[in-house]
Amino acid sequence: MLDFPLTRDLVLIGGGHSHALILKRWGMRPLPGVRVTVINPGAVAAYSGMLPGFVAGHYEREDLELDLLQLARFAGARAVLGRATGIDRAARLIHVEGRPPIRYDIASIDIGITSAMPDLTGFAEHGIPAKPLEAFAGRWDQFRKEALAGEVAPEVTVIGGGVAGAELAMAMAQSLKTIPNTQVCLVDHGEILTEMHPATRTAVLGALTDAGIKLRPKSQVIEVRSEEVLFADGTTLSSRFTLGAAGARPYSWLKDTGLDLTDGFITVNKTLQSSDPRIFAAGDCAHLSHDPRPKAGVYAVREAPVLFDNLRRILSVGTAAKLRAYHPQKDYLKLISLGGKAALADKSGLRLKGPLMWQWKDHIDRAFMRKLKDLPAMMPPPLPELVAEGLREEVEGKKPMCGACGAKVGGDILSRVLSTHPGPERRDVLHLAGDDAALLTHGDTWQVASVDHLRAFVEDPVLMTRITAIHALGDIWAMGAAPQAALATVTLPKMSEAMQESWLTEIMETAREVFDAEGAEIIGGHTAMGAELAIGFTVTGLLEQPITLKGARPGDQILLTKPIGTGVMLAAEMEMKANGRDLERAYASMVQSSGEASRILCNAHAMTDVTGFGLAGHLLGICRASEVGAVIRLQDVPLLPGALILAEAGLRSTIFPANRAYAADYEGPETPETDLLFDPQTAGGLLACVSPMRAEKCLAALREAGYEAAIIGEITEGPARLFIEP
Repeated sequence: MLDFPLTRDLVLIGGGHSHALILKRWGMRPLPGVRVTVINPGAVAAYSGMLPGFVAGHYEREDLELDLLQLARFAGARAVLGRATGIDRAARLIHVEGRPPIRYDIASIDIGITSAMPDLTGFAEHGIPAKPLEAFAGRWDQFRKEALAGEVAPEVTVIGGGVAGAELAMAMAQSLKTIPNTQVCLVDHGEILTEMHPATRTAVLGALTDAGIKLRPKSQVIEVRSEEVLFADGTTLSSRFTLGAAGARPYSWLKDTGLDLTDGFITVNKTLQSSDPRIFAAGDCAHLSHDPRPKAGVYAVREAPVLFDNLRRILSVGTAAKLRAYHPQKDYLKLISLGGKAALADKSGLRLKGPLMWQWKDHIDRAFMRKLKDLPAMMPPPLPELVAEGLREEVEGKKPMCGACGAKVGGDILSRVLSTHPGPERRDVLHLAGDDAALLTHGDTWQVASVDHLRAFVEDPVLMTRITAIHALGDIWAMGAAPQAALATVTLPKMSEAMQESWLTEIMETAREVFDAEGAEIIGGHTAMGAELAIGFTVTGLLEQPITLKGARPGDQILLTKPIGTGVMLAAEMEMKANGRDLERAYASMVQSSGEASRILCNAHAMTDVTGFGLAGHLLGICRASEVGAVIRLQDVPLLPGALILAEAGLRSTIFPANRAYAADYEGPETPETDLLFDPQTAGGLLACVSPMRAEKCLAALREAGYEAAIIGEITEGPARLFIEP
């Protein structure tokens, strides 16, 4: 396959139904030369059609979640986990919380709507909007568990008497029906369900009554409190879970874009373009000026193929391209969940009600989710008939090489190569066997120097830069040094000059932010063009007394400051087998600074950072340098969410076999859980050997500072061996 340079940036703002479908289509039919970016606050997006069923308890949470990280991997897109806050149309930049702006040539907005009630006193503190769905799904899941356990009273108030409010009220009543004294109240400042056809309204009102829902029409809520709501007439209603479902509100930042809006929603024409031809919009956040329609997911789904074709055409031909028109249907099938496994179907005056309608709705919803979850394997092109000897064995039957520390050279190879080196001859260079960093002397000052360079394993240069910078600083922190300076080395894939500038701007602004926060300064660097994105940093630090691998003593407690599992998580992500929410937590762990942990552990007898050789390999490095043994209590080793499940499924990083061979001085069980001890870590935590008198105090300080730290074992008398206790 030809390696095309990148020339255009397509940015999808939001992970709504239209954009999810576009990512699937893009993976099947990519447009060479286009980099696709999807921006969303979280790694998953909830499918609204299955939300009432989830609330009622008919579905698990993962049933209604679309994994945007998997879809992005399938599409070859970068996923930016952040909230868009604005668009600078003149500079063609999209502003996102917590990161540099993102450049676009063409953008599309599919951010949905919100049910937040910013003008209702107390709602922000004590209420929860029905949209965005992800936050509501999480809060409801927690409340339901607490209510079923008897930890909170099962009192629910739904503000908003439209179809969505009615569906959710019946679903909540169904979910809580086994709990005595359950109270679900549906409130509206006007009449309930006034937007419905009279006969349909009568049927749904009857279903609400049958479900035991208390209806309170013509009631104005003026304040939401922690355990009640207050009405304009002075009365109150007990409520431990107050949901806002009163209508569809646009996100406030849209009004500052300068785009034409209708009631706050982006006005689009029949080609789904806004008043700026470079910006499209779809789904609930868009207003169809040529044929206004109510807010409903069915339109977002039907808009997707038109939007996909138009984005491809304008990216390939330019703004003069002839685009497809979207013509929405006049009516659509409405399937209203009635709490239990029953539904009401309504279209063109025809109404059917009962379990068969729910089964029909369930079939439609599951089919839609399968379309976005069942992602076909995209096979690489076949090898030519004639290739070099050994190439076929190296390529066929092997999974792609992992990125990050999973792509490093094995410890045995590295040891053999380095063993032939005579070592430093300069008096101002201190030779430390096994340590990754070098110690340089400058009079009475010690300086630590180290380098780390990673192939990109995420498409987002900003996230990749954060992780690489934290990873590179690990060797500095492991010696107890304060970061001083950094040199950056960046290899960009082939791309246009405009995109080069955009990528380098994102990378360098992020790098400066990370190093500035640690008290270090970027003093220069080097750039090049290559086959793929790679980022590296040469870093230095200053210290008074170094902490090395040599110094661990029998009786020392072994502290680990971060959970392990990044290697198997990243290997699974490459195969689209990792859960997006778990990946999000893994990324958060990787970008967590170890600076404060290093300061807390300044009196450690020996310390290292846990990276490519895995926890077992790095601990054995301490044991060999210090001529001691170690015992690990497996049950005390913190793991990243999802890591053990993936290990149990047989997922391994490509460097796992080399790590297992390198850590030959190992005694213990051979299980998926112990396999994680040999999992290569990227930007992993610190591994410290601390006096037993200091260990608990250090652990408390680490946890107070926000680290998921644990005491995982202790140092024993030699020889240098590692023993694992189940």
